[in-house]
Amino acid sequence: MNHDLLLANIAKHIQLNDEETAQFTSLLSHKKLSKKDFFLEEGQPCHHLAFVHSGALRAYHLDPAGKESTIMFALADWWITDMYCFLNQKPAMVFIEALEDSEIFLLSKENLDKLFDTMPKFERFFRILMQNAYTREQLRIIENLSLPAAKRYDNFLAKYPQIISQVTQKQIASYLGITPEFLSTIRKNKARGIIS
Repeated sequence: MNHDLLLANIAKHIQLNDEETAQFTSLLSHKKLSKKDFFLEEGQPCHHLAFVHSGALRAYHLDPAGKESTIMFALADWWITDMYCFLNQKPAMVFIEALEDSEIFLLSKENLDKLFDTMPKFERFFRILMQNAYTREQLRIIENLSLPAAKRYDNFLAKYPQIISQVTQKQIASYLGITPEFLSTIRKNKARGIIS
């Protein structure tokens, strides 16, 4: 399995020599998911962090009434897991499902800890990932509290244009915290040039 995309992702923040690259890739496992397969289900042990090599995944939470709330999407070159449960080795609180046929690389919590011990530069890499994720989620919460839905949709399109072709309108609506019908109205108004 080719690691080029993953190594390019790592190289955005740290540089590995050949020996470090070999050591890092030896700690990974590879998994293929068919569309609608789960990488993780609520209540399961959350032992792995996943790097999306190809395809698309979605993390979502189900409330007691069965309503889905999309937490995040992950396309090729993105990382995904239930981070709180992964770091604390707790049962998962979310479902992570393949939206299309996908391939992922898996890094276990045990092997992540090994990386931190043997190659401290990975602490920098994952610190940057966590900072970026925290910042992104904080901005999302503030937007959800302060911006009208149409503006949140515009911001979503601007930040993640590549997602639109890989996810359904229902999934986008659940990410934005609105109904699919309301999203449909927003899209129709945009097409007509009506600003909400």
